[in-house]
Amino acid sequence: MYEITSEFNSSIDYAATGVKAILQNASFLLSTYIGTCPLDRTAGWEPPIDDPTPIAQVKSTAQIIEMLERSIPELKVQSVNFEQNSEGKLVARVKVEINDD
Repeated sequence: MYEITSEFNSSIDYAATGVKAILQNASFLLSTYIGTCPLDRTAGWEPPIDDPTPIAQVKSTAQIIEMLERSIPELKVQSVNFEQNSEGKLVARVKVEINDD
């Protein structure tokens, strides 16, 4: 079981392979908002910024699970939890399992 977060991580390992590459790709998708990736405007997710926190968490959970499992078939989301960072922004913490057959 691995954990990824929606906080932006600026370090990219261009030579990543296997599990490390899968986690890096998932982390990238989780930190990307729909419409901001130049070569794929559908990549990422769209946080509901105008909704109250409990509603935003429910909407985001479903969106994150669908986005990650559709984009990375060998990845299975086990849980999605949220916390607020020092700026009050919701940060998704996603536990995933990887089927590396």
